[in-house]
Amino acid sequence: MNSFLLAFQFLTVIPLKIKGVTEEKLARATLYFPLIGLLIGLVLSQINLGLFILNFPSFTISIILIVFLAGLTGGLHLDGLSDSADAFLSGRPKEEMLNIMRDPHIGVMGVLSIICIILLKIGLLYSVPAPAKATALLLMCVLSRWSAVLAMFAFPYARQEGKAGVFIRGVSLKIFLTSLISTFIFAFIIWQVKGLIALAIISGCAYLAGRFTNKRIGGITGDTLGATIELTEVVTLLTFCIL
Repeated sequence: MNSFLLAFQFLTVIPLKIKGVTEEKLARATLYFPLIGLLIGLVLSQINLGLFILNFPSFTISIILIVFLAGLTGGLHLDGLSDSADAFLSGRPKEEMLNIMRDPHIGVMGVLSIICIILLKIGLLYSVPAPAKATALLLMCVLSRWSAVLAMFAFPYARQEGKAGVFIRGVSLKIFLTSLISTFIFAFIIWQVKGLIALAIISGCAYLAGRFTNKRIGGITGDTLGATIELTEVVTLLTFCIL
């Protein structure tokens, strides 16, 4: 239960008092990332339903949902995206890019990345027909959190020390496979065969993103994981619109 609560606390802004936190429990928390994604998706789908019943325009609903998602996650993933954009687009060597990611100030590219990702998510979610919006939200939240698990399993931690290191180094084959199986089941229940196709696409994108960061900085970081989640949310919505 502690590992589940740790995953919930890590992926949302909701504070929880958790006792007896160990590195093993932190590592096991990644097992529950897809489930936390499902719960976040369920919350968003209920908000979507409520706003639809209240006769809100579809575009307004899309804006509210994306803003609420950013608030529920504490902007954590957006922060990772902006830090990653500032670092990778700086043209600096590896160590300097890692330092840029830890700089509390945000640069021009970081601001632009946040604006672009939010606009893309709003636009793509608006393009989804109203009856299918709940399905898209569920799939988006599950697959994007799964993408972080894949990246943590497939690639090393780029820093010598850091908060994300405990999660990344602790993802064993057993945790990875269990998380994959749960994601496979969730994706099929949510969108049947198309959900499995989307899972394959997101897995490929997450792996390619990991390969890119691994080549540039020698691994992944908490910031690049946040960026991966944000980018795979967009790819999931795009896939939903295409399929």
